[in-house]
Amino acid sequence: MHDGLPSVAVFRGLHLQGVPVSGQDLIGQRIKTIRRQRGLSQAQLAHPELSDSYVSLIESGKRTPTVAVLELLAAKLECSLTYLINGVTAEQMHDLELGLNYASMALENGEVAEARRRYAELLEDGSLAGLAPLRQRAEFGYALASEACGDLDEAITVLTRLHDAGDAGERPVAVAVALSRCHRERGDLAAAVRVGEVALLGTGRPAWNDELVELGATLLAAYLVRGDLLRASQFARELLTAAENLNTPRAVVAACWNAALVAESSGRGEEALSLAERALAVQSETGESRNLARLRQAYALLRLRVRPAEAQACRDLMLRGERELRESSASTVDIARCLVNLAKAEIVLGDPGKAVEYARRGRDMLDERTSALLAEAHLVLGNALLLFHQSEEASAELTVVESMLVNTPPSRRAAEGWLTTATALEQLGDEEASEAAYHRALACAGL
Repeated sequence: MHDGLPSVAVFRGLHLQGVPVSGQDLIGQRIKTIRRQRGLSQAQLAHPELSDSYVSLIESGKRTPTVAVLELLAAKLECSLTYLINGVTAEQMHDLELGLNYASMALENGEVAEARRRYAELLEDGSLAGLAPLRQRAEFGYALASEACGDLDEAITVLTRLHDAGDAGERPVAVAVALSRCHRERGDLAAAVRVGEVALLGTGRPAWNDELVELGATLLAAYLVRGDLLRASQFARELLTAAENLNTPRAVVAACWNAALVAESSGRGEEALSLAERALAVQSETGESRNLARLRQAYALLRLRVRPAEAQACRDLMLRGERELRESSASTVDIARCLVNLAKAEIVLGDPGKAVEYARRGRDMLDERTSALLAEAHLVLGNALLLFHQSEEASAELTVVESMLVNTPPSRRAAEGWLTTATALEQLGDEEASEAAYHRALACAGL
């Protein structure tokens, strides 16, 4: 029996009058197959509403039927409309949408490994092959889950395919944001910049909206990590103006926060704090709890760098942010980053013992898939052990840092890592290794 018409959501992205020839062929083939299974001729299927010649044209892919005609044929063939259009039954469509919703919930709740598994299972199901909007949603979700799990290479592979093939569906800007961010975290700053600039600064530049401001903020971060402070400062002003004109929470938070990082890097610490505090205030009023906790953590670290005398207050903010992240089921990477930041605060506060504890916990939660954060964890732990008079263990951690930094592309972040390593090696009395690290820092800075 006919198992019901699909919801409006099923037709999202489907415009039958403009279906590609291959799509028309598939619809016609399904009609022909079911007609024969039912033992009907073309004339019997057509009568009395349609002509047998029209049915023949549909089955051969030479005519694209309207939704009304497809509804009629589905009723006569006693099958679902969703099957004729997509090759899946209404029950299969319901199961696929339910599976996507569960995977999305897992990702939102910080259950990133579970989300990745669910998305992978959906993509392995051949039913998604002819359902472009759902397949694109599954691939994008899988890429975000892979990124959250620390598998940047896999995330970049999937996002690049969506981006380069123009196969991002309803979310081309979101795909560009994620791809640029993943390239930046992976250390390929040229690719991170290219993705953002093609979308924002090329011909036919679009008008600013919330999504484009977020992409602009991602591009701004790539400029900053690359060490291009002049370009970053110019673009930060443009981004802040766009956010002010839009005057939406999403745009203001993205622009203010990234402009704050540029201001700090340019030596304008108090301006940086002012911008960051505005972003935090807006996020506190309108933002989702996990993103608020992340921003609180980042603000506390920025404040620690600008006002080290307020280290105790910064540590308290970090502890609050960590509690909020754990309550929101944040990812392992989020928690590890909190612990590394807490170690930095304890170093400033003069408690290397606690710093060692936090840094070890953070380090042990990470693997090579999050190489940048893992290197930072080893470096912070090495410095804490040095202050704790554990020279041999500190030297071992710094050796790991050196081996990781050697494989890191030149950038401002890499230069800072080498500089910190050089200082620690100097304190250990390893003058030769320290001098080599200083030279690498200068090379990464382009000096």
